[in-house]
Amino acid sequence: MTVQPEVQDQYEAYPYPSRNPADEHKRLITGSPSNLAELNHYLFAGKRNFSNPFRALVAGGGTGDATIMLAQQLADASDDGQGQPGQVTYLDLSSASRDIVEARAKERGLNNITFLSGSLLDLPNLTLEPFDYIDCCGVLHHLSSPEQGLRALTSVLKENGGMGIMVYGEYGREGVYPMQDLLRNLSGDCSSLAEKVKLTRRLLEKLPPTNSFNRNPFVIDHKASDAELVDLLLHSCDRAYTVSQISDLVASSGLELTAFVEPIRYKIDTYVKDAKLLQHAHALTPLEQAAVAEKLASNMKLHVFYLSRQKNTIADLSQAERAIPVFREMQPNAIAESLKKSTTLKSNLDGIPLNLTLPRLSAAIAKRCDGKKNLSEIYTELKELDARLEWDKFLQQFKEFYMVFNDLNHLLLRYEDN
Repeated sequence: MTVQPEVQDQYEAYPYPSRNPADEHKRLITGSPSNLAELNHYLFAGKRNFSNPFRALVAGGGTGDATIMLAQQLADASDDGQGQPGQVTYLDLSSASRDIVEARAKERGLNNITFLSGSLLDLPNLTLEPFDYIDCCGVLHHLSSPEQGLRALTSVLKENGGMGIMVYGEYGREGVYPMQDLLRNLSGDCSSLAEKVKLTRRLLEKLPPTNSFNRNPFVIDHKASDAELVDLLLHSCDRAYTVSQISDLVASSGLELTAFVEPIRYKIDTYVKDAKLLQHAHALTPLEQAAVAEKLASNMKLHVFYLSRQKNTIADLSQAERAIPVFREMQPNAIAESLKKSTTLKSNLDGIPLNLTLPRLSAAIAKRCDGKKNLSEIYTELKELDARLEWDKFLQQFKEFYMVFNDLNHLLLRYEDN
């Protein structure tokens, strides 16, 4: 089975997402999956040392966000700041996209990337050495057989390796697929994709207020550029998934579904506080609860999740004294200053407001979560400030603090080598 020619032509004409290599001087684009602290937490129990050899594949790498993020973070984690040759392998069928990511890497001076052209469906025949980690974002849902695509990825995954996957979510994309069908009917006589883009822009300006796509506030990708519009509304091969359908897809590969990100989105308690309803909900399996939460929220336009060949790969507090809390991207001092003013953390899940209560020591704990101190060291510092503080009381407060920030995917755990 091969990729549809229309898909390849689309990404040659409109490399996705739209990126300017010159912007690498301004910022590093980060996200989920594939942040090193995040994948270490969810796939390697927090025990992976990234200064040691680590091979990552970005399958269907597009214009390079995951490739650049992984390569830069792996270089930063190396002893000399350069990384190791072949640490990250980029694979994509679009030569136009590859040109962009190569230019981005050159702007950053990254030399730890191997660039390959082709489809991820070719992976079983490429004689590549197996990978510790595979990133595949926004690709499987554009294949005529996502199951075959996932099996192809699995064929080059190490026995103790894992994957970070993103696929579209069905409920948060309400209106997208009727709009795609409408445009297929309306643009049948267009001679080029560029002409379809112009027609689509014209139509979007004329949509009635009752149109389901027009009423969906979560899908705004098409406003960024023509590449985003084409990918959203003019794609020739596109589908979305529910939690239950993701479970079936994963089962077809023989892999384990490790975690959805952010975890708080997939918990019924996030949306329902009624004790009787929760009693019924908590009788369901964790996956069934996630499926119910998805329906309750109805705003998830994509799903990010981690897969592994093994079970029980998430870092936990079973060795609490040695656990090192790591903020994924937040700055400890800034969080600490904010928590001094209030121990209620306010957040928003695409239109769903959250008010999360934190324990008394939250500001002091946050300040010391620098990614270097373990909990024993943090406790020692706090006990110097309050000699009455007992380990058990501290640990309980940390667990409450950790539960809130980990559910939001802000705080993760790692462990030093034994």
